[in-house]
Amino acid sequence: MFTFLLIVHAIIAALLVTVILMQRSEGGGLTSGGSSNGLMSARGAADFLTRSTSVLAGVFITMSIVLAVIAANRGSDTIDTSLARPGAAAPATGTAPAVDPLGAAAGEVVTNQSAPVDNGAVPLAQ
Repeated sequence: MFTFLLIVHAIIAALLVTVILMQRSEGGGLTSGGSSNGLMSARGAADFLTRSTSVLAGVFITMSIVLAVIAANRGSDTIDTSLARPGAAAPATGTAPAVDPLGAAAGEVVTNQSAPVDNGAVPLAQ
């Protein structure tokens, strides 16, 4: 039922866009009033398009409200977890030996990164 109403809603939206684009851009739109002098005269066609725009707009708004109510009451209390990311692994508590990037070519392994390594390098002037 919901899918059917959603398809009808999409068709109404497409018709509304089509009817709006068919109108001349002279400014009246939905607020213009007037009498019908004939259905297929220049003014009659404009009146027909104005009336159909207002009818389609009303139906579109009504369908939007109905679809919102149906979607809210459809209700599934379960959460879809098919796209959930796996949880991050907890960091290791032990300190693993780290490789000094500058001494990696020589194969030096540093066991404690908090203490500076004195490999004979001259410190940079600050």
